[in-house]
Amino acid sequence: MLFDLHQALRHGSVDNDLRDGCTPLSATMPTPTPPTEHFLAHVPLFRELPGADIQRIASKTVAIDAPRGTVLLRRGDPCRGFHVIVFGRIKLSLQSPKGSEKVVELMGAGQSFGEALMFIEEPYLVTAESVDDAKVLHVAREIVFAEIDRDPRFARRMLAGLSWRLHHLMMDVESYTLRSGTQRVVGYLLRDSAERSPANSLTIRLEATKGVIASRLNLTQEHFSRILHQLMGAGLIEISRREINVPDIQRLLHHDMD
Repeated sequence: MLFDLHQALRHGSVDNDLRDGCTPLSATMPTPTPPTEHFLAHVPLFRELPGADIQRIASKTVAIDAPRGTVLLRRGDPCRGFHVIVFGRIKLSLQSPKGSEKVVELMGAGQSFGEALMFIEEPYLVTAESVDDAKVLHVAREIVFAEIDRDPRFARRMLAGLSWRLHHLMMDVESYTLRSGTQRVVGYLLRDSAERSPANSLTIRLEATKGVIASRLNLTQEHFSRILHQLMGAGLIEISRREINVPDIQRLLHHDMD
């Protein structure tokens, strides 16, 4: 279902307007197309809303094409709503004054970002950039506030989403401070193993460059590559370009990582 919808949006006729290269212009907002409404209806935040409510939200939603390398927003930009990813990968990152980058999160289809800042009227803390060709929807802050006033269940779902994001943040802090680099890499490789493979083997396609993934795991690119080669040397993984095959999930999971 979502694959068909992604294809429809990828080839759709929705235009985009950006303010300062990162924020949609409400004054020239295009008329939403049916695929936009259909996609919003499958986002967990909106899933239980009736069709009339979805249409109302879609009327304040802008579809943004984001070819690889597109900067959707920068740290310090005002937050005028939040973004939902239709397809592609979006990198949220921090930059130091010297230009080095720390990837905070890699996000994919169906995920959203920017919700929390709508409520405290603070500027963005991160930069959001597409790591491959992507499309995102920008939902205006005004329509979110109106839906919260109209339906308390909407507020509860948004709180649940923000709470889940905080839970993942605490798991990241635990990983960076209490787990070795090898443990972080193994956790990354097996993060979806239960859902993606009922068997004891798994093939993963790296979702971004090694540098981006290494930064996400709080590792240098050299350290990340060295760990992959150590796992490959131990016969725990097989590497072919951007694909990594895990022939024995349980063996990798119980690998001595001290």
